[in-house]
Amino acid sequence: MNRRPPIQFCSACGHTVELRIPDGDNRERHVCPNCGTIHYQNPRNVLGTVPVWGDQVLLCKRAIEPRLGYWTLPAGFMEIGETTAQAAARETLEESGADVEVGPLFSLLNVPHVNQVHIFYLATMREPRFAAGEESLEVRLFSEHEIPWDEIAFPTVAQTLRFFFADRDAGKFGLHTFDILQPMLRV
Repeated sequence: MNRRPPIQFCSACGHTVELRIPDGDNRERHVCPNCGTIHYQNPRNVLGTVPVWGDQVLLCKRAIEPRLGYWTLPAGFMEIGETTAQAAARETLEESGADVEVGPLFSLLNVPHVNQVHIFYLATMREPRFAAGEESLEVRLFSEHEIPWDEIAFPTVAQTLRFFFADRDAGKFGLHTFDILQPMLRV
């Protein structure tokens, strides 16, 4: 199920838009009958890192909804004018105060039921300095056995952490893709 928020007015001319299949297309789009502007709605990219210091991973406890009070990897929405790696580093710094060296792309998780793609890079903390940003209640380094698995905010984060620890145990890191096709159950 692809949910799209309705667009009511054209951002180009202010006229009321209509939902129809434009010429040469095969999907319904919001189209302005006045100026012809087609308003495409595409998935949003969420970028983050798996920040590592020694054998520990840095996690942030969320200070905002959704999933207030749950742990996550530092991540957030990509901004216009950024590369994916720049967005991942910026979000890490904003949410955790950690300055990281962004490494290779590590995981790409499709979340079509919320129109998102989550992308995580491996990252090395330049020093063990971190602090909670505006969107974090707490930031902490965790060893694998300390990860609060029942308190992880999102399935994409849990899956990325599972990939990370499995790759670390195997002694080789790869690129992982995964699809989260169903909404998570709320507890």
